[in-house]
Amino acid sequence: MEYIHFFIELLTHTKDVLLMLFQQYGTLIYGILFLIIFVETGLVIFPLLPGDSLLFTAGLLCAQPSGLNIWILIPLLIVAAVLGDNVNYFVGKFFSQKVLSWRFNGKPLVKQQWLDQTHEFFEKNGTKTIILARFVPIVRTVTPFVSGVGRMNYSTFLPYDILGGVIWVGGVTIVGYFLGQVPFVEKNLEKFILGIVFLSVLPIFWQMIKARAAK
Repeated sequence: MEYIHFFIELLTHTKDVLLMLFQQYGTLIYGILFLIIFVETGLVIFPLLPGDSLLFTAGLLCAQPSGLNIWILIPLLIVAAVLGDNVNYFVGKFFSQKVLSWRFNGKPLVKQQWLDQTHEFFEKNGTKTIILARFVPIVRTVTPFVSGVGRMNYSTFLPYDILGGVIWVGGVTIVGYFLGQVPFVEKNLEKFILGIVFLSVLPIFWQMIKARAAK
């Protein structure tokens, strides 16, 4: 229950939580942020960590006097995002053939045809999917895993994954850094955080609506 409470606080009061951690642990906050980003991108079972709002707020704290150092933070979190994705990719690749033996009531849960179709999709559309997925919660956690399951060519996966990590971490953190110096944003930070979360999940709902309309 304590972990659930911490997650809710981190999502709804991101700045207060980060300030508390910074005051309590000092420079160890860099390691904590690294771990959160790594877990969100590297462990497919933890897709709901607040990556976007966390980066935005961390950027905001970089703009505060005696706050975080943006020149340390951005490269560190890019490494965390890329490393996490690579772990996720190789876990997916490890299970890509093993899932064929998984059965429920005597029927296969995954068919070779599905794996072949997944492989074909990522070979054709994987590059843009990897980059765009960075900005969508849940999707950014699942995408590298599915890329591995579909056995996407690693030499294609890696450079676009690095590019996506640089754009995501660098872009959101820098936006937070500059907007964090605007008094209106600072006074209404919680609303901005909720707005970021809403905009992040909006593509998921849009695709669900399109799929339902197609039916």
